[in-house]
Formats: sequence, structure tokens, C-alpha cells
Amino acid sequence: MKTYIIMVFMFMNAGLLAQLKVPSLSPKTKLSQNIGLSTVTIEYSRPSKKERKIFGGLLPFGEVWRTGANSATKFSFSKEVVINGQKFPKGDYSLLTIPEKNVWTIKWYTYSSSNWNAYKEQEPFTAFNLPVESVSESVESLAIRFQNITLNSADIYIEWENSRIIIPVKVNEEEEIIASINKELAGPSSSDYFRAALYYHETKTDLNKALTYIQKVTESDKALFFQVTREALILKDLNRRKEAVEVAKRALQLSEEAKNKDFVKINNDIITVLK
Repeated sequence: MKTYIIMVFMFMNAGLLAQLKVPSLSPKTKLSQNIGLSTVTIEYSRPSKKERKIFGGLLPFGEVWRTGANSATKFSFSKEVVINGQKFPKGDYSLLTIPEKNVWTIKWYTYSSSNWNAYKEQEPFTAFNLPVESVSESVESLAIRFQNITLNSADIYIEWENSRIIIPVKVNEEEEIIASINKELAGPSSSDYFRAALYYHETKTDLNKALTYIQKVTESDKALFFQVTREALILKDLNRRKEAVEVAKRALQLSEEAKNKDFVKINNDIITVLK
């Protein structure tokens, strides 16, 4: 009986410990920054100095550091970015650093685990050295932050104690942005006009406006069989019979060339009914 009571007590205590929640000594944080059309997100834990000597003390020079606490620090890029001249495809990455007095080695890895030790024996995605800058006012808690943000670049600061390294990040979005500007300034596309015509026709909201929009599409020699068929159907509903037949003949030829039996039938039906 006594043994049974002891075992119950042990299980009760284990359950209480499993439910116990206390603050972390190195709390986790997450920050995101838009750079151009891209988003960079960083997740890391923030250890504090607590009157200790950090670099060359708690973190001996020349040894690998997780660059945070508890787990691997994670960087996420929503699109391709360029860091220190190296292209990083869209995705998640972790880094390990080797601090020295005047320079740090930065090793980047494709993110696969929160266990930072898992990366130590792996070949890094890329690695480079960055100089250490001196910070006049001591930084108590490890800080990773964005600074010097422009339309196509930003700097990532890693700061602790009196040391700072700066990781330059750039995005190459010029072609994408210019293409977007040109598209918007050029006005609606043929697919935009077709969708508008489809809406006005199917809802019978405004058949004349539907015709105006569809003809902006079908005036092109590159109009597709289903687009020309839509013009014929709109003309039919407007009771413009002769025009509907002529357009249906064009749509019929395009449908036959596309080998689309359904639209061949639709256009034949239009021609038969309206003749």
C-alpha cells in the first residue's frame, strides 16, 4: 500500500511539472521586414549579458556559435535575395557564426531543423567573413535588427555586448517592378476586358457594355475561339442577327481549328437559329 501511494505521488508531481510554465531566460522573438516586394523574417532567442564578458569570454574566439540561444536562428526569404553578393533562393535558412576579435565567419545553411548542432557537420550553403564594428554603448540582450532600409536593400545588424556585424541584403526586383508599372499604365489586358464582358453578359446587367468590352478583345487577329463565340452570343442577345451570324462564322472556323467540338456546335446553332 505504501509503495502504491509513493508511485501515485510521483506521477502527480510529474504531471504538475509537465504543466508548469515559466518564462525563458532567453526569450524567443520574431520580426519581419519588407524590402522592396520581398519579406525577410527572422526568428531567434535573445540571451542577455548579465555582467558577463561575452566575446572572448562566455563565447571563446574561434568557436562555433548558434548566434542566439536555445535553438537555431531562422531566416526566411519570401523571394530571392542577395546577401553579401551571393544569391539566396526563396526559402528558409539558418546560420552559425565563428566570432573573432576583428572578424566573424558567417556560415549559412538551408534550414532543416531547430537543432543547431545538426548543422555543424554539414557543408554550408555559403560562407563569408564580415568585419566587427565597435558599439560604444553595451548591448545587454542579443539584438538582430533591420537598419538602413531602402527600396531595394537593407542591413541586418547583429549586436551584443560592444560588437556589431552588418549583413547587407539586396533584392533584384527592377525588371519585375518595371514590368508591373508598364502593365498597369498600359491599361486593362484582353483577359480583363473578357472577364468584364463575361460578367455583364451573364448577369444581363448591360449588354451594350458587354459588347464594347468583348470587341476590344475580338478586334485582334489573336482572339481565341471562345472569345469570338462570346461576341456572337452577345450580338444574338442584342438581336443584332446579321452581325451575330457573321461573327459566329468566324468563331466556328476558330473552333474547328482548335478542334473544340462543343464550341463548333454552339456556333453552328447560332448560325442555324439566326439565318
